[in-house]
Amino acid sequence: MSSLKFERILEKCAALSIRPTLTCLYTSVNEQRLYLYSNKQHVRTYEISTSRNPPSCIEDSYGTPLGLHKIADKIGSDAKIGMVFISRKPTGKCYTDYEHPEEPQNLITTRILRLRGLEAGINQGSKCDTYDRYVYIHGTNREASIGRPASAGCILMRNQEVIELYEQVASGSLILIEASVSSTSEEG
Repeated sequence: MSSLKFERILEKCAALSIRPTLTCLYTSVNEQRLYLYSNKQHVRTYEISTSRNPPSCIEDSYGTPLGLHKIADKIGSDAKIGMVFISRKPTGKCYTDYEHPEEPQNLITTRILRLRGLEAGINQGSKCDTYDRYVYIHGTNREASIGRPASAGCILMRNQEVIELYEQVASGSLILIEASVSSTSEEG
């Protein structure tokens, strides 16, 4: 039986007349979890960090955008674990090469899955465009913050886990980001 989270993906796809992809992701902001589904089956749950600010699709809000998205770009296929990216380009340095690798700034590390919103006026278009806001799923130099809100809008993952996820999803894979979903029994 499909979980409530996977059913939410299917409901959103149906409402937007978008065909579900073979591999789908569901992100729960309240739970700080990302759920991976393949062939309608739950594959893995990852602990993540979303924005310190409340979820928001508004430009300059620094909130994690809600709604249906797709993975638009996959960046960093051959990068070493911990590689730091600036403007989506590898710097040649890993975060551990820095004098203070756990500095307050969240660095973009290891892999980047850039998101594109699929809901016009919600997370796509003027003043709310997820892609134009440069919202990613990516690794971080601050892995100790995973599991609680800590980003400026992106979805942060542990470096080894973002590599694992990167290898399991294709460009175009769907991801639904919601604040919460109610359920009495969910897979973990």
